[in-house]
Amino acid sequence: MKHLIKLLILFSISLYAGKVDVEAVKYSCNQDMICAFSVTLKHNDTGWKQYADKYDIVANGKIIATRVLLHPHVDEQPFTRSISNVKIPKGVKSVLVRGHDLVHGYGGKELRVSLKP
Repeated sequence: MKHLIKLLILFSISLYAGKVDVEAVKYSCNQDMICAFSVTLKHNDTGWKQYADKYDIVANGKIIATRVLLHPHVDEQPFTRSISNVKIPKGVKSVLVRGHDLVHGYGGKELRVSLKP
C-alpha cells in the first residue's frame, strides 16, 4: 500500500509539472545566416527528477541545434537561456523552437520564428 501511495504522489507531481512551453524567442542572424537565439521557457520544475532539460531549434523537421539545460529552475520561472552559432540551412525561412522535459518529452507550446538576416 505504501508503494502505491508513493507512485500516486510521484504521478501527481509529474502531472502538475506539465510540459515545457516556449514563451518567447529573440534572435539575430548575420548575412551568412549564422544565428543566436534567446529562448524563454516556462515549466513547473519540481527538482532533479522533473525539469525542463533542453530546447531544440528545428528546420524542415530536422533538429539543427539543441541547448541542453543542466539543472532545474524551480525558483526561476519563466527563464531565458541562449544558444549561438546556429547555422541555418540554405533556403530555410523559419524555424520551430520546442521545449523538452525529463518526464513528458516534447509537447508543450512551440513557437515558429520567421528569420531574416
